[in-house]
Amino acid sequence: MSITRYGVEGGVGTGGQKLPFARAVEAGGWLYVSGQTPMRDGEVVEGGIVEQTRLAFDNCLTIMREAGYGVEDVVHVTAVLTDARYFSSFNKVFRDVFGDNPPARICSVQDLVVDCKVEVDVKCFRADRM
Repeated sequence: MSITRYGVEGGVGTGGQKLPFARAVEAGGWLYVSGQTPMRDGEVVEGGIVEQTRLAFDNCLTIMREAGYGVEDVVHVTAVLTDARYFSSFNKVFRDVFGDNPPARICSVQDLVVDCKVEVDVKCFRADRM
């Protein structure tokens, strides 16, 4: 089994810092996408929980597409919200993204290292990539 790392050339975090981890790693048909926040060009995009959640998922989907995976391949999502009151709005965006084929999920409330409202990561699987 081979391991492929995507984005190891260095993503950019807040303040232009080079991030010390892969954006995603693929092994044995599985794709693990690192946690994504509502960032564009290394800066958090201001907005409410709906806008920030959409952008965080869009960032995940962009990485997935680069690796050859689609939304239908997502089997699990980990979500971190900074306020429990965001849960209902987050769920609306989650439904929009995954439609009638939702993956398994865990959602928790915690502080984030980046000053934003949400962070999500995804795990994907494709049997034809084993």
